[in-house]
Amino acid sequence: MFLRTRAARAVCLLAASALMASAACGAPVSQPVEGKDYRTLATPQPTNSPGKIEVLEFFSYGCPHCNEFYPLVTAWVAKLPRDVAFRREAVSFGHPLWVNLARTFYALQATGDLPKLDGALFHALHEEQLPLTDEQSLADWVGKQGGNADKFTAAYTSFGVNNHSVQADAMAEAYTVDGIPALVIDGRYLALGNTHEEMLANADKVIAMVHSKPKPAAAATAK
Repeated sequence: MFLRTRAARAVCLLAASALMASAACGAPVSQPVEGKDYRTLATPQPTNSPGKIEVLEFFSYGCPHCNEFYPLVTAWVAKLPRDVAFRREAVSFGHPLWVNLARTFYALQATGDLPKLDGALFHALHEEQLPLTDEQSLADWVGKQGGNADKFTAAYTSFGVNNHSVQADAMAEAYTVDGIPALVIDGRYLALGNTHEEMLANADKVIAMVHSKPKPAAAATAK
């Protein structure tokens, strides 16, 4: 799905940088084109960030594209306006290994070790090629990285983590997400792009579009 040539990446990176610089200077951002830059969800989904524009990323530690996307989206998130809230959901699409990695994300989130081990887990899986495939190997790795292996194991096997990982896959289906990484803006728009950089640039355009539009009125309560 994503282009791999250095030239294509360089062109898109320059375009994304120019777009962000333009937005920072207050210059108008070009309007996104539906079907090319974004897709409107048939059924808008509720967000977890009242009063803010929510950007939701669906990803998996096991996904090589998500590994490539991670440093780019991390830098992008650091520059988001204050009224934009970013959150992530780890999905599995039914892959057994990805189920374990989704549980790992929510377990690290529960123990507070996620900020320290988030990028490290991508690196361990894709650069070091470590066989982190089950609860024991993952817990051992967490302990070696300075995390709390006992707390991780307790969280990994908890009802809350299991429930969250199941709900994340259900959310991906509700959002009609069929590939990752994916960015959904305001519960209504899926950013498109042929490269990671293009998808982030299009997400910027959609955020600007949402800023310029009034929020849709809530449906009247039936009496």
